[in-house]
Amino acid sequence: MSEKLVIVASIEASAGQESVVRTALSKLIEPTLKEAGCIQYDLHQDNDNPALFMFYEIWENRELWQDHLKSPHILANKTATEGAIASITVSEMSKL
Repeated sequence: MSEKLVIVASIEASAGQESVVRTALSKLIEPTLKEAGCIQYDLHQDNDNPALFMFYEIWENRELWQDHLKSPHILANKTATEGAIASITVSEMSKL
């Protein structure tokens, strides 16, 4: 049995693009939750900085998360948010 993978992805919208990024990221939730290996996929928005978003994800393993990154909805999201995202930081983590 492999250890579950926790992903924390921080996404910062470019100035004035918060609504575009929020809409695009929200569209990822439903199809991602249907993917093999997806246990949890929660989107959050910072209360003090509306340009900052965070996904908290739990995957059965790293391989299935890697498959997620190649999914049609993730690839479409990259196109939909082109120029609207200032930065992305992804951390792969393990629960202690």
